[in-house]
Amino acid sequence: MDIERTAGTTGTARTALVTGANQGLGLALVEGLAARFDPQDLVLLTGRDEGRVARAAAEVAALPGTRARVEGRVLDVTDTDAIAALAEELRRRRGGVHTVISNAIARILPTESQAPRVDEFIDVSNTATHAVLRSFLPVLNPGGRMLVVASTLGTLGHLDPRLHPLFDGATLDQVEYAVESWRRAHHNGTMRDLGWPLWVNVPSKVAQVAAVRAVAAERRERDLAEGTLLASICPGMVDTATSRPWFTDFSHAQTPAKAAEAVLDLVLAEGADPELYGQLVRFGQALDWYSGAPLTDQDGLLIP
Repeated sequence: MDIERTAGTTGTARTALVTGANQGLGLALVEGLAARFDPQDLVLLTGRDEGRVARAAAEVAALPGTRARVEGRVLDVTDTDAIAALAEELRRRRGGVHTVISNAIARILPTESQAPRVDEFIDVSNTATHAVLRSFLPVLNPGGRMLVVASTLGTLGHLDPRLHPLFDGATLDQVEYAVESWRRAHHNGTMRDLGWPLWVNVPSKVAQVAAVRAVAAERRERDLAEGTLLASICPGMVDTATSRPWFTDFSHAQTPAKAAEAVLDLVLAEGADPELYGQLVRFGQALDWYSGAPLTDQDGLLIP
């Protein structure tokens, strides 16, 4: 794959990268970026299965609305060294990156036991998020976008109040420690005693949002001055194979293409809105970090 630096008539070429992008929302985001970016720009579609990545990239490149260059890149987000290496490669060859959308997630069904899958889920959704933030923020172009796809479940109120101090006002190192504490509680059987919910998706999303908030607190002044946006994103309910088993009412669910629109609007917006910076954003509005309440229905569906 040739990802050498190129420039077009409108200036320095932009580079965008989407993780978990060979299907669902990730694929829709790549399609939207490829249609909205310019011909000299590059959109990297990443995933861990080489065949699926190659097929998805070829399909997007062949779409009639595609304007930007689209290339597939194998990236296993559980390999933090690979994340760091790709960030360094893009710094050298493309002068950094304009847009990073961290979207990868491990699929767990209600019919599966949570315990054997918790390590994979945390590694894909949380350890990878921390690695993306640490590796790509230093090479993010001024005026760029770093977006982490989470959900409304990422607000602090969805956790037992005993757990709130682990994430509220935490640094990224402290968020990582909290995530590893949650992992250990799963393995040693103390999870419920400590207040952790059985459904892994809830603490995982809260930790993703807390990680973004932690880094944003350190970078806010400089990023806003440069028009750079760092935020976590709730795309709303999306009708995918990952989400459908968990909910009974899909009357308001969106297609992946529809859900991608609000995210793409943030990528293409001028500057960075101070009201959205560092926040969990849904349809262009920041959600209250302290909102929500612990869930009970989903835990009843689960096999521990």
